[in-house]
Amino acid sequence: MFTTTPSFDSATRQAEAAAGAAGVRIETIEAPERLGVVSHLFAEVWGTDPGHEPFAGDVLRSLAHAGGAVHAAFGPTGLLGASAAVFGPPRKGDLYSLIAGTTRISQGVGYALKLAQRAWALEQGARTITWTFDPLVRRNAWFNLVKLGAVAGEYTVDFYGPMDDGFNAGDETDRLTAVWRLDTVGSAEAPARPEPDPLPGPDGQPFTARGGRSLWCRVPEDITAIRRQRPELALAWRTAVRDVLADALADGSTATSMTRDGWYHLTRSDREDTP
Repeated sequence: MFTTTPSFDSATRQAEAAAGAAGVRIETIEAPERLGVVSHLFAEVWGTDPGHEPFAGDVLRSLAHAGGAVHAAFGPTGLLGASAAVFGPPRKGDLYSLIAGTTRISQGVGYALKLAQRAWALEQGARTITWTFDPLVRRNAWFNLVKLGAVAGEYTVDFYGPMDDGFNAGDETDRLTAVWRLDTVGSAEAPARPEPDPLPGPDGQPFTARGGRSLWCRVPEDITAIRRQRPELALAWRTAVRDVLADALADGSTATSMTRDGWYHLTRSDREDTP
């Protein structure tokens, strides 16, 4: 459901409600020993070896000291999730979310973290939060575009270069850039798509559809499992989705929503095309 949030106070109430529903307490933390625990949680979520955490504790400490924020979600058993963000260029009014993760998938912890991050960003005067995500990870795409209400208008091929964690190893790290306007939370799911195009996707089933100024593109249900079990199929999905999304976004479309069964909905602005 789409809602408008005009103030920091109401954003704080929404964040507190989300934390209560998830059964967690959200804190911003700066103490080195506590940031070390956050670093270990990120390593657990991303499946990295000891000494190769996505963000080391000292880096998180510097980030917080420089004016960013590390939010941590604590439940009865301890730390369950965390996020870290810094501000973008001066005067842009944008907070850049570097990382967010939780050991409790689909239990509201990630949503509570993002709403807490949003409330903090509004208090600092930010207007948007930006981050990147893998376009092939369906649950993240739905969370970002529908649950939060972000949009994605930029596709970058191999954004990070090779990575050797439990999610990205063996694949190129293409990313969509999400931008979340902080005066809104949530978006409508994508409308019903028209008859799919006959061109098959990597699994032999249609994966694109077109209607009016809209384009739909399907992604697999669990790309992480496909990478482990059939890496050649995962690479085929990467190439197929890249060919559709990268061209569409470069041509002025924006990914605005997603269906529950994994179809991106991309729309074009109403501006007239120029020759």
